[in-house]
Amino acid sequence: MVHLDESSLLPTAVQAEFSASNIYLDTATMGLPPRATQEEMRIQLASIADGSCDATAFDIPIGRARAAFSRIVQCPVDQIAIIPAVSVATGVVAAHLRPGQKVLMAEEDFTSVLFPFLRAQREAVETVVVPLESVIDRVADDIDWVAVSAVQSSDGRRLDLDSLADACDAHGVRSYIDLTQAAGWVEADATRFDVTATGLYKWLLSPRGTGFMTVRPELWDSLQPTSLGWYAGQEPWRSIYRPPLREADNARRYDISPAWLCWAGAAPALELIADLGPAAIGRHNLALANHFRSELGLEAGISAVVSLPLADERIEAARERGVAFAGRDGRSRFSFHLCNGLADVEAALAAIT
Repeated sequence: MVHLDESSLLPTAVQAEFSASNIYLDTATMGLPPRATQEEMRIQLASIADGSCDATAFDIPIGRARAAFSRIVQCPVDQIAIIPAVSVATGVVAAHLRPGQKVLMAEEDFTSVLFPFLRAQREAVETVVVPLESVIDRVADDIDWVAVSAVQSSDGRRLDLDSLADACDAHGVRSYIDLTQAAGWVEADATRFDVTATGLYKWLLSPRGTGFMTVRPELWDSLQPTSLGWYAGQEPWRSIYRPPLREADNARRYDISPAWLCWAGAAPALELIADLGPAAIGRHNLALANHFRSELGLEAGISAVVSLPLADERIEAARERGVAFAGRDGRSRFSFHLCNGLADVEAALAAIT
């Protein structure tokens, strides 16, 4: 049995930033907003309600969010675009493919990564679908793009991002990576990939409807935006009307018109994650997840997500005792993050054993 390394855990003051009334082990579905996010959204909603809101002022939290995300995924700000959902970024890449090109994917992957490419088959794009563990080995000269999640939504399995990037570099393969289940607790360098997409409402603790897309500069001219709108302008508030085209000269050309209230809430959440750092957060999350595994007689793992084949009566008992977790792909999925401490692990163990 592996003993918990409590030195890996973050201070209990971090857990105090969250206000769950249950034993919340479901960040992989939806992250809990920290208190600063809750408060900022209340303030902004009140300003909208009383008519004092200045729409242009939302550019400030959007800029803060973009800067914080830059720190989290080690990517320059000018390579980062705001999007509402991962499927938007997937659609941009899928629309870029030409007849005869071949895209490699993992068969177990989240369908927001898969569907746009599968639909592109109608345009004579070829898809190569293999088990996740075969993706890196299948990267070869005959592949044009690889599209895959860094961490699998269903069970938390992690892809070796450095090995994937090396394989793509060796064979001249373009890469599209969904970082949604990884960003914030996995140290990731988004610049190693051509395009990445991240939904912020899970491990990055932000309101749903916020996300980021990173695009390497060499693709800015050839990878065309599919939803080019006013916020993608070089100076958005000065190009609301009339020709000519005045799109941004960097990755902001992929910006999607922002859900203002959501982005106001995203900024403090992302700054919390960036200040703590993915390395420290990853140690915390893995310490809790591996203590959970150890007490269940399982080997230590490298994921903050634990997937178990729980019997129905155990699932019912856990839910009755206030443990929040998800059912995914026929198994029970538990995910451990900043809102959790050792007491949550012990309570969950007591509920399912």
